[in-house]
Amino acid sequence: MKESEETNYFGKAKRELRVVVTGIGVVSPIGIGVNAFWDALLQGRNGIGRITHFDPSEYRSQMAAEVKDFRPENWIEEKTISRLDRFTHFALASAALAVRDAGLDGFPFDQNRAGVIIGSGIGGAEALEEGFGLLRDRGPKSLGPFIVSKSLINTAACMVSIKHGLKGPLSAPSVACSTGTNAIGDAFRILQRGDADIMLAGGSEASISPLPFAGFCGTRSMSTRNSCVEKASRPFDKNRDGFVMGEGAAVLVLETLEHARRRKARILAELAGYGNTADAFHFTAPEPEGDGMMRVMKAALKDAGLEPGAIGYINAHGTSTPMNDKIESAAVLKVFGEHALRLKISSIKSMIGHLLAAAGAVEFAATVMSVTTGRIPPTINFEERDPECPLDYVTAGAEFLHLEAAMSNSFGFGGGNACLVVKKI
Repeated sequence: MKESEETNYFGKAKRELRVVVTGIGVVSPIGIGVNAFWDALLQGRNGIGRITHFDPSEYRSQMAAEVKDFRPENWIEEKTISRLDRFTHFALASAALAVRDAGLDGFPFDQNRAGVIIGSGIGGAEALEEGFGLLRDRGPKSLGPFIVSKSLINTAACMVSIKHGLKGPLSAPSVACSTGTNAIGDAFRILQRGDADIMLAGGSEASISPLPFAGFCGTRSMSTRNSCVEKASRPFDKNRDGFVMGEGAAVLVLETLEHARRRKARILAELAGYGNTADAFHFTAPEPEGDGMMRVMKAALKDAGLEPGAIGYINAHGTSTPMNDKIESAAVLKVFGEHALRLKISSIKSMIGHLLAAAGAVEFAATVMSVTTGRIPPTINFEERDPECPLDYVTAGAEFLHLEAAMSNSFGFGGGNACLVVKKI
C-alpha cells in the first residue's frame, strides 16, 4: 500500500502516512509481558478464579480474572508506588515493556514528536474507595494530596509521559469497553497526519474493587456461575450467562512506517484501518439489529482500503453475554456475507475475562500477534453451539492460519463501537 494523498476542506493535498506496530507491552491475568501472555493464550490457559482482592461472598457474581504475581516495585520507584493507583501501576509496567519490546530503550528520538494516549474507564477505583472511607470516618482533613493523582483517569497517560519524557500529543479517552481501541485509533490518526513519529497507546483497568464490582453486579450483565468459576466466561456458547470482570493493561508502540524504517526497527504488523461509531440507542444494551457494529466494521474496512474477503480472522468483542454474542455474530454475517462463514473467530475474554477499558488494547495486541505468527488463539469453555451464533469460532485449541489481515472489535456500554484492522507488512 502506498501512502495516500487526498484533498482536505481547503482543496490542499494532504498525505496520510502508513502506521506500524513496533512494540507490545501487556499485563494480564494469564501473564506479564507479551510472550508470556501470548503463550498462555495459545495454550488456552484460564485466568479466572474466585475473587481474592476482597471477600465476594455477598456479591451476586463472585469470580474475576485477577492479575497475579504483579510486583509494582519492578517498574516504579518505591516512593512513588503508594502515590499511584493499581491501574497506573499496570500502565507504567505495560509501557515500559512496550518501549523495551520496540527497541526504544536508550534510542535517541525526538521527544517532542512522541506522545501518549492511554485510557481507562473506572480509573483509580481503589483510591476513591480509600478516600471515601477516610472522609466518612475521619473527616476531610484526613485526605492527603495524592487522592487526586491516584484517582484521575488521565494519571496513567500522564505518568507514562513523564516516565519516558514523551512531550508530544497526550490524551486519556474514556469510552467504557471500547476505550483501549479508541486510544489506539486516535494515536493512529495522529501518526497518519504526521503530527508525531511515535505514539504509545492503549488502556488500563483495575476495577476488581468492591464499589465498581457491586455496581456491575447491579447491571445483571455478569455471570453468576459461582459454583464453577473456571467455566463462567464462555463466549458464543449456548449456556453463557454473562461476562466475567478482568483487570490489566496493554500499551503498544505505534510509529510511522518511515520513522520505523529509518531507525531499522523490527516491524510486527501494519495498523491499516480504524472505525468508530455510536449506537445512540441504550446505555447498557446493544442496538438489536447490530447497526452500530456493522457500520464500524465497514468503516474500518473502508479506511484500510480492503474488501471484506481480505480479512481472515476476527478477534471478537465476544463478552459471553446472551445479547452481545448473538448480535455481534449477526452483524459479522451482514458485513461479510458468505465470507463470514469462512472467517476464523475467537474471543480471548474466555481466558482473561472482560478487562473493560483495557480490553480493546489487550485484544488488539493479540490480533497483532495472530497476524505476525499465523496463530489463532482459541475460545475456551465452548461446549454447546447456539443456533443464533452460527460462525466458525475457534474452540478446539489454537489453530494455524496464514493471515494477510485481521480485525479486532470492541463494543462498549453507552453504545460506543470501535474497530481496528491490522495487516501483514
